[in-house]
Amino acid sequence: QVQLVESGGGLVQPGGSLRLSCAVSGSIFSTFHLRWYRQPPGKQREWVALVTQRNLRTYSDSAKGRFTISRDNAKNTLYLQMNNLQPEDTAVYYCSAAIAGSPQEYWGQGTDVTVSS
Repeated sequence: QVQLVESGGGLVQPGGSLRLSCAVSGSIFSTFHLRWYRQPPGKQREWVALVTQRNLRTYSDSAKGRFTISRDNAKNTLYLQMNNLQPEDTAVYYCSAAIAGSPQEYWGQGTDVTVSS
């Protein structure tokens, strides 16, 4: 069974930085496409960033230039480095994992990020 556990969320002032982590267990990490999503308060979940099994990266417009997604296949861990955080980045952040070509997507429980002065 695949399990994902996020960590690294918290309270940060506008302009600050956080690095989220997502530890993945239960399958071959290197085969996964990995994503970050977020769900702002009262809004729908939205996609933030993707890193493929071949380490190709794409970002939402809101994340581009400020966030960096990365993976460490040796540690079975996904990261999201978030810089210049703004109040509109406040959300619960979720990581997901999916094997290429499979509709099955696995989710973590989420980690809270609050950007406020």
